[in-house]
This record gives sequence, structure tokens and C-alpha cells, in this order.
Amino acid sequence: MPLYRRPNGIDLPFSSEITPQDIFESRRSFIKQIAVGAVGAGSLLQLSSGEAWAQAAGAQKLAAKANPAYVVMDKATSYKDATTYNNFYEFGSDKSDPVENAGNLKTRPWTVAIEGEVKKPMTLDIDSLLKLAPMEERIYRLRCVEGWSMVIPWIGYSLSELIKKVEPTGNARYVEFTTLADNRQMPGLRAPVLEWPYVEGLRMDEAMHPLALLSFGMYGQVLPNQSGAPVRMVLPWKYGFKSAKSIVKIRFLKDQPRTAWNIAAAREYGFYSNVNPDVDHPRWSQATERRIGEDGFFTKKRKTLMFNGYNDVASLYSGMDLKKYF
Repeated sequence: MPLYRRPNGIDLPFSSEITPQDIFESRRSFIKQIAVGAVGAGSLLQLSSGEAWAQAAGAQKLAAKANPAYVVMDKATSYKDATTYNNFYEFGSDKSDPVENAGNLKTRPWTVAIEGEVKKPMTLDIDSLLKLAPMEERIYRLRCVEGWSMVIPWIGYSLSELIKKVEPTGNARYVEFTTLADNRQMPGLRAPVLEWPYVEGLRMDEAMHPLALLSFGMYGQVLPNQSGAPVRMVLPWKYGFKSAKSIVKIRFLKDQPRTAWNIAAAREYGFYSNVNPDVDHPRWSQATERRIGEDGFFTKKRKTLMFNGYNDVASLYSGMDLKKYF
């Protein structure tokens, strides 16, 4: 589950996309009020003191309307934790490597090519992508295959908004995401851990599900470099490595794409990689998880929820053996 520190020098296209602090805080209050109405008693979403860390000098804010349909009651992971403990192998394999090594990633100019089985192939720059659909803020849980999890307020819009623009043909059954692989900027590429560039994929119905978020920001600001700037996927019902970061190409395919971790270790990383407490990784149990920021000695691990608690995706897999198609 890859997330990290803020980049320097990222410009936003319009001043209207800069959120004043008072509006940012009032949106948080609104989300809490929605949560109260939804569940009555019980814990509210709490934003930790790490929020202040997010407002450090040079932070570029990104305006988004809070979507009350995507609120979890869990306490949000602090910005500092969410951006300093990550997986982003292009910058190194240790959890602290991305925040140490991603600072110089150049995220402008940036383009994403949309190719393959579509009626309207196109290449869009990051500004065009930012304007393609209204921005939403959604609070998602994210679960890593290694057994840890976070709760992040993401900013973006459903991937389906982009898919509708390019009009897939009847042959498009899968969507493939290719991420940046630049040896000059990404020291982790020197290690043959994976087959570069990093590639991930979804079935078309998964890609069209409203939960599948094309993300440009988190915690009220643009994505930090180490979190997948300037554009990434967030798929909260799947293990974190399925959420491709720093995307440069999206292809629509007839056949299932070959994906990076599945190529590296097919027995450990299935194509679907849905969060499933009943299917263990060969080296780790998936029955429980450790929430980052809850590291006290006596803190009990949490029970992992099927589909990470996002049960409205279950219909996508009706009739499938989820132990075979893991």
C-alpha cells in the first residue's frame, strides 16, 4: 500500500482549486455530521494531529467536495504516518525509501495515454485530467497484503468518468495500467525485484465500479510524490499493490493483462487480489491486520473484513471460487 511525502513545485491549473483552510476544516465537520446521522452513537471519523503536518509550508491544496457516501467510522491515519511508511518499489524496497527518494520526481509536464480497444484513444495532460470530472473527497480504508492498513481521505473521481469519455469497444474486457519507469528519477529500478515498468490491471466491471477511484490528492492537497503523484488508482476492496501509482498509460484489452507482482510470484499474488481473510498469503496470515498508528504494545490486531468491508463489490464475483481466483 504505497503512500508518501509531499513533492515540491507542483502547480495547480486554477486558483479556484486551492482550498482555504476554513473551508477545508468545515468540510471535515460536515463529514462528521454525516457520520453521526448515519450511525448515531459510535466513534466518529477523527482526524489526528498529523493533519497539521499536512499543512506544512509549500503544501499545494486541492479542492474537492466531500462525498458522504464514502465515509468510514475509523480514525484517520495521520498524514505523517501515511506518507512515511509505504511501498513504492521504484524508489526502494524499505518502507522509508519512498519518502527519502521520491522528492525530486518531476510530475509536470505529465501525460497519460489511453489506448487499445477504445473508439476515442487520446493522450491527456495532467491539467486535462484534473478538469475531466468534479473532484470528490472519499475516506477509504486501504489494506496491504503484508498485514497492515491505513485510513486515508483521498481526492479524485471514479475511473468510470474517464472510461466513458474514451468509449471502450465491445472487445474491451480488461483495463491495464502502466506506471512511470525512469531510471534517472527512480533509484529502485536498479534492483531486479520486479519486471519494469510496473503494470497492474482490472476486469472491466471492476474498473467501472464507482469505488474505483482515479486519485490526484489526499488530505486536502495534491498527492505527494511518494504516494503516486500526480495520478494513481485507489481500489479499497483490493490489496494495496493493485492501486497503480504514477500512471502514464491506460490500455483497454481483450485478454487479461500480465501484472507485475503476478509475474514475479504467481503463487503469492493472484490477478484479483481481493482482500480476503480466508485466503492467506503463503508467508502471512490475512485473518488480522495492524492499523498503522495503533502500534502500542498491548494493541490488539484488527480482524480483516472480506473485501476490506466494501461488500457492495461482492456481486462482481458472484459464482466465482475466490480461493481459486485469489
